[in-house]
Amino acid sequence: MSYQRIRKPELTDAFLLAADKALHLANAFEVKCKYVLRIFNLVQAIEADPVSSLEQAIATLPKDKMLGGTLQDILRYDVGDDNAAAELLDKARSARNFIAHEGAAVGAIWSLQTKDVIHHAALLRSAVHDLVAGDNLISAWCYEIEEKEHAPRLFKATYPAMVNDWVFGALDLLLATIDLADDRQQPLREILGST
Repeated sequence: MSYQRIRKPELTDAFLLAADKALHLANAFEVKCKYVLRIFNLVQAIEADPVSSLEQAIATLPKDKMLGGTLQDILRYDVGDDNAAAELLDKARSARNFIAHEGAAVGAIWSLQTKDVIHHAALLRSAVHDLVAGDNLISAWCYEIEEKEHAPRLFKATYPAMVNDWVFGALDLLLATIDLADDRQQPLREILGST
């Protein structure tokens, strides 16, 4: 924030809402990855010592790692097409990092113009796309762990579009109504307001 009035408050709010939703997805992806790894490790611990108690098996579980280490450990297990899964999850990890560290980094919001939002929203949308591809895979594994059946194909197929609409829907609606020619430089007294 600054002492200067935000030039495009509705656009700024819509963009920051999209960035916040993307950050929520990024955080949820990391939590789900840790959950999947804990379950994989727990199953392995029980299979290695079937007479141990659940408490003993849980006590043998390794500590949580950063996302990259978590994903590497997940891929040690038989997860189907390892190369495809590794590529999806690595792109999702990179996307998560972009969203967490640069997702809302559009510069000074008081001077934000439509073209700036469009440019940064395209970067954010690309990161969300990559994140959702990996999250869709991890979410399917979570579903299969909890429900003991394969995740519904329809949900896996519609999940990316559903997430895109949730994250960017309000921003896309607003951008559709904005005249790009209106992004002219405003006089300083108009930006600062009357004093």
